Parts: sequence; structure tokens; C-alpha cells
Amino acid sequence: MKGLRITEEYIDIIKSNPDIYYEDYKRAVERASKSNALYKGKPIPFLYQPIFFTREDIENFNRIGKILISIANKVTNRYLVSPEYRRKFKYPKLLEELILIDPGYDINIPIGRFDLFYGGGDRFKFIEINTDGTSGMNEDNIFSNILLESKAMEIMKGRYNISYFELVDSWVEESLNIYNRYDKKVDKPNIAIVDFTESGITAEFETFKKAYMRKGYNAVIADPRDLRYRDGNLYYGDFRIDLIYRRIVTVEFIERAKEIPDLIEAYRDGAVCVIGSLRSQIMHNKIIFKILRDEETLSFLSEEERRLIEDHIPFTDEFGGDERVFEKVLKNKDDYIIKPVDSFASQGVNAGRDFSYEEWERILRECWNMDYLYQEFIDPYTRPFVQFEDGEVKVRDFKLNIGVYMYNGEFAGVYTRISRHNIIFGREGYFSIPSMLVE
Repeated sequence: MKGLRITEEYIDIIKSNPDIYYEDYKRAVERASKSNALYKGKPIPFLYQPIFFTREDIENFNRIGKILISIANKVTNRYLVSPEYRRKFKYPKLLEELILIDPGYDINIPIGRFDLFYGGGDRFKFIEINTDGTSGMNEDNIFSNILLESKAMEIMKGRYNISYFELVDSWVEESLNIYNRYDKKVDKPNIAIVDFTESGITAEFETFKKAYMRKGYNAVIADPRDLRYRDGNLYYGDFRIDLIYRRIVTVEFIERAKEIPDLIEAYRDGAVCVIGSLRSQIMHNKIIFKILRDEETLSFLSEEERRLIEDHIPFTDEFGGDERVFEKVLKNKDDYIIKPVDSFASQGVNAGRDFSYEEWERILRECWNMDYLYQEFIDPYTRPFVQFEDGEVKVRDFKLNIGVYMYNGEFAGVYTRISRHNIIFGREGYFSIPSMLVE
């Protein structure tokens, strides 16, 4: 049983009675618009179709995730003990200092999402490793529950066992499991979900806050600028914080460090448990793909780990220095993308094949020697999806970005985005698609 065959079966159901399913689609859109599947206050776009994964896919994702976690642990350990290895990352002094602080628990990547171009089996390439401010769980679960109650899915559920990946309560559970390994734990921690107000995904934070409270914990959403460190404890007003679920991306944490001195001092003193710690940035920074291919890195990895890197990590290098690099990327524009060393939501990512030669040259001039990377272009795998246009069914191939969630070192679920563009995401021109297991 393959996901593509099940997809075609689902599309045939829609085609068999488009009028009924168009009306049902409109009801689903209405439900979604009234939900808190929001980004910056706006509804997140989705389609009347999930992506179907089989048990074989899930076993594959689990295997890929476990190998990558093993690589991450070895890379992190080398970073911690080797000043020479640390220099490869070119981190600012403050970030390096904070990474070296023991977070008080034993896991380097508490939560991560490993984004893939995935075609089944061994046909996959990594897009990026997201271990910092990982998001998307709320919208996936909302859209999954809406579509599971749709008329088309009712028919599919009569043929197969179909389930979704619960991503909110399961993270609450795993974050508390990690906290229980914290060396200064208290019996019932007060929890703060922390991000800059203007940067955070408020709707998702509210969902997690409610989930912690359902478990019987006090929880708040806090801007790091409002935290105060006094008498050995970190406070939000009069609320003592024992556990921070960190959603601030590290690049903002460091760039705006002068705005959050109390949080940084508490972190230095180990006065609060922060999940994830700043160590998660080691694998998150885009330069990691270059470092993973470095001879020193490959030397301390297993054969299985080296094979994952050599076969599935796209070639990546710094865009600067030797002018021959500039000429290569310019003249072979269809073969490369350009991306900042550290960004989020696909900001600043451009594919050469999306531009004319002249446009590409202008972009490259702006990025040259400016902390950008060039990376081999990977043509994404596709799958057909249904769209309605004025009530008519249109079936189009969309490019897939498959995000594999790992919680506390274990597979947790999948987050899927699709687009007809070469850069999938950027918060426009894409759809968020619920991921479902079919058995």
C-alpha cells in the first residue's frame, strides 16, 4: 500500500460527485476560518485533502530521525569539548558562551522538525534541520480534525484505519518528561511559553498554554522583556517561572540580548529550566550542512551516519571569498539556491531558476560576502492535490515539504506544506496540509 495510490483513490472520490464535495469543502473552510489555525492573525491556507502516509513511511521517518539525532549528539559533544571545532560555526561570543552552559538536563535537541523532500524509501533529501522555535503543530492538528470529519474522509475511513499525529498534548508530556530529568526540578513547575510578542505565533502558544493547564500546571505566555530575575528566581510579574518552553529563535535571542538581561542572567545561573537550551542552535544554523560534510565531522561518525550525510544532505558552502565561487553560482543558476546563514520562515531564500540571468546576478551581488550560503538545488517530489475553482475540481501536482517532528529523541508526527513554487514556505504561496497515517 503506497501513499500515492491512496491519494489517487481519494481524488477519485472527489471527482465522483464534485458538487457535494465542493459544498463540504466550503464548510471545512468556514470551520478553519473560525479556528485558531492562525499566523500573525491571518488564517493559514489549506486544501480539502490530507497527505497520506503508510506505516512504512513512518518507520522510515523514525529511522531517519534517529540517525540524525545521533549525528546531532556527536556534533554537539565535539562542539562542547573542542575550541577548534567551535570556530567552524563562527558564532558570536555571547552565543558560544551560552551554548557551553550546562542546561541541567541530558538532551541536546528536546524538539526538532527535520524538513525533507521525500519521495518514499531512500528517495529523500534534507531541506533544513529545524531545532529552534519549532512550530506548525497547532495548525496540523486543527486541519486534521476538520478533514477527518469531512464527507470524503468518511468514505476513506470506511475503507482504511486513518489517524492523525497528535502533536500538542504529546509535546506537553515530553517536555515534562525532560523537566523531570532537570537537576533542580520542583514537584509542580510553573511554566512560561516565551517569545517576543511581535515575533511569536500567538494562536499556537495559546493552544499549548491550555494544554499545560489541562494537565494541572500553571502556565503563562510571556515576552522575555517582561521577565525579572530576583532572589535567585525568574519572575513574570509575581509568577515564579520554573520551566520555560523557549520559542524565541536564537538569532533574535542574541541580536536582542540587551533587551532581555534578566533572562540571560537567569540562564547563566541555571536558575530556570529552558527547553530547548541554546545548544539546539548547533544543528539549526544553516551552515551545519557544510560542517556535516567536513572531513573532521565525518571522521567521528559511523558508516551509517556518513552515508546519510553523503546521500541525503545537499552540498552547501559559504557564498563569499574566491570570485570563482561567484562565477560558478551565476553561470549555473538553475543548479543553486542562495540562503542566509541564519533565518526563519524561508526569509532570504532564492532559487536561481526562478530568475533571469540579470536578476540572479543582482541578487548574488547583494548576497556576496554577506553571510549567505549557496546550496545545490533539489527538485522537490510532487503529489497530486485537489483544488476547487468556481466549484470545479482541478487536480494539480504540488511540491512537497515533509517535516518530521522528533520529541525527546523519538518520532512524534509529520508537518506537511505544499506549493507550486520552488521555495516551499515563505508564509505565502503555500498550503498547510494535514498529515495522516493510513493502515
